Amino acid sequence: MPHLDPTDALDLDDELDEVERLIRDTVSAFVRDRVTDHVAEWFEAGTFPTSELAPELGKLGLLGMHLEGYGCAGASATAYGVACRELEAADSGLRSFVSVQGSLVMFPIHRYGSKEQKQEWLPRLASGEAIGCFGLTEPDQGSDPGGMRTQAKRDGGGTSRSSGAESGGDWILNGTKMWITNGSVADVAVVWARTEEGIRGFLVPKDTPGFTTGEIHRKLSLRASVTAELHLEDVRLPHSAVLPGVTGLRGPLSCLSEARFGILCGVVGAARTCYLSALEYSTTREQFGRQIGGFQLTQEKLARMQVEFVRSQLLALRLSRLKDTGKLRPEQVSLGKLANVRAALDIARSARTVLGANGITTEYPVLRHANNLETVLTYEGTEEIHTLVVGESVTGLAAYR
Repeated sequence: MPHLDPTDALDLDDELDEVERLIRDTVSAFVRDRVTDHVAEWFEAGTFPTSELAPELGKLGLLGMHLEGYGCAGASATAYGVACRELEAADSGLRSFVSVQGSLVMFPIHRYGSKEQKQEWLPRLASGEAIGCFGLTEPDQGSDPGGMRTQAKRDGGGTSRSSGAESGGDWILNGTKMWITNGSVADVAVVWARTEEGIRGFLVPKDTPGFTTGEIHRKLSLRASVTAELHLEDVRLPHSAVLPGVTGLRGPLSCLSEARFGILCGVVGAARTCYLSALEYSTTREQFGRQIGGFQLTQEKLARMQVEFVRSQLLALRLSRLKDTGKLRPEQVSLGKLANVRAALDIARSARTVLGANGITTEYPVLRHANNLETVLTYEGTEEIHTLVVGESVTGLAAYR
């Protein structure tokens, strides 16, 4: 009986063009050479070698790769999705770093920033010379960013380099942001704050007086990733620090939609790693005188994992093509994140049961991925929020309040 390719049962790689396959192979090789053998140690130690990996990721063109100009690769959405998949096959923390840099920091500067802001930050961020973070979530405001307490008030009497009345004077920011990936290692933070005109985005360099960070420790998930709090106490910024191209929640929400696309593609890689780990183990582990993969209950698990994996592959590819044609809608992204993260988490949990007690160690990747996916299920919109987005989309009735 012919065998299905467990990594591509429906020959979906045939749908990729030459450039997309080259990116797939390049990222896969980088992950294999630089990450796979070390990521379990990073996870256990709760560290991520940002200063080492950022320039390498930049050299490969992976930082802001879906953006045009300013040192960005200008790759297709499908190519970006494939890259995210290969990165997250190693660890969600690695893909998160690339997603935050490209989709949450570079994207808003690229879309809403001034010419000067783009020239100052995008080339450095694309090369990995500079690191960015995205400040939206607050200690008391997660799923409802419209209730943020961080405020920015005008101060026309400022003495910074802004040009006074013509530029609108300085801004004074106060507030706290929580659960910020890259927060304590970032050179610039994209901070969203409430103003009299509505929510605005601000570029806050790390050495700005009054701006401090504190790294969050004792995590049980996404440990190979830097997570921090941002504190802004009377932070004075020139008017030139404001992202001029957007006012209101559509600014940060558009960034989140970009990041969610990377997630729905990336988790396919985590699911693949867990599935392949369980499959290999089932053909080498023997009990009762035979390989455990030959038992019906184990095959049921493997078959169910294969079905969920294929579904997530199909969904990621379809949404990637929609994004490439400019037709992808935010509610479709929500559907994709909801479905694919659920599938990846189910696969990781099931794979752990195939590995038995061995599955709880860092010798195998499955429980590390499962733990990471618990965070992925929550960030960039919780499972509940995406459920309500899909629910509203199909009924026309909002159920958030």
